[in-house]
Amino acid sequence: MNKKLVAVAVAGVLASPLAAEAQTANVTLYGRLNGDIEVVNGQQTTAACTAAGLQPNCNPWVTRVSSNSSRIGVRGTESLGGGLNAIFQIESGLTFDTGIASGTSGTGSLGSRETFVGLQGSWGKAYIGNFLAPVDDLHGIFGNVPTFLTSILSTANLWAQGTLTKGQGGFDARLANSVRYDSPSWNGLTFSGQVALADNSGVTSSAADGGNTGNTSQTLRHAYVISVNTLYNNGPWQAGVGYEENVKYRCINCSDYFVTAALAYNFGIVRLAAVYSGTRYQIGGVNGYEVGDLKSNLWGVSVTAPVGPGVLYGFYGLQQHGRGSAPAGSRVGGMAIGDNTKSQQPEISYTYPFSKRTSVYAGWTKLVNQSNASYTFNINAYPTAIGGKPQGFVFGIIHLF
Repeated sequence: MNKKLVAVAVAGVLASPLAAEAQTANVTLYGRLNGDIEVVNGQQTTAACTAAGLQPNCNPWVTRVSSNSSRIGVRGTESLGGGLNAIFQIESGLTFDTGIASGTSGTGSLGSRETFVGLQGSWGKAYIGNFLAPVDDLHGIFGNVPTFLTSILSTANLWAQGTLTKGQGGFDARLANSVRYDSPSWNGLTFSGQVALADNSGVTSSAADGGNTGNTSQTLRHAYVISVNTLYNNGPWQAGVGYEENVKYRCINCSDYFVTAALAYNFGIVRLAAVYSGTRYQIGGVNGYEVGDLKSNLWGVSVTAPVGPGVLYGFYGLQQHGRGSAPAGSRVGGMAIGDNTKSQQPEISYTYPFSKRTSVYAGWTKLVNQSNASYTFNINAYPTAIGGKPQGFVFGIIHLF
């Protein structure tokens, strides 16, 4: 049965009084299942090893099954005349490895992923809801697109501290309470801008740091996120620059920022890409006022090449030492100030397509932290001690519908 007819039928079951209206809209049911078997290890803390009955500073291998950013959604448009369309999307995460919601983001709850309503015309698209920010659009220029930028093969933790929420200092999060505008394309050139408000509406956050929605303190001090990008996609070229700032999220007067740029060229036999990012955190002291800053830069390169019927992908990224005027011992996520705070991420994978909708893949990646760094996998993070070097092998299957 046609997916659009199925979606309309589902909408009719869920809201029968609206069935007549649903039939006039262009509605599509879609989804993605991405599951893998992972074999991972990484240096554990002494406390964790002792609790498990193992020797201090153990480095165990763990085998697990993971659902990697799997989702199901309904999207649609309605023509309003004069070239103007109403648009909507409701997308939910699927944790089909366990069947339950996980994490502070409510991965398995309804509308937990890209969910919005808005208007679209020749002037562009404007919409409100819960969705990723413009900076995230650059990830596809250099990241592991054959495996859909997810699993432990995702490069977004070293690039943008992607495992962290806004309240913790991350720059690759899905932002609630957002308003966004996407421009039309001018010969491949586009612009996007988004503002996300910390608005908990008086409801206590499930996360002490406010997560990505904000807690009461962040709401009262008018915390917000601003994110913008400019992208160019024309022929073999892809390029983009992006900027994101978290204002008053981590502390009363902290403004953290992230700037990034990526460039790629497809030579046909191989596609080469490069990425840069610069991150700056304000470190709060007494009463939340700044006592210094913590900064670091990342440089990375990737290569994507057709090999046989499949695609080979490789990546290398280097996050440099943390520096700045912050006090000794200052740390935000995996980033710390001082010597021995670098981290590297080598990665390689191969993706084999059985069809346009079904693929299998295998890969390996490792976070080579120096003794005072603590970066981990972006998706399916594996907690390790500071200085640990988490690595993993994956064997996965993807199905699109």
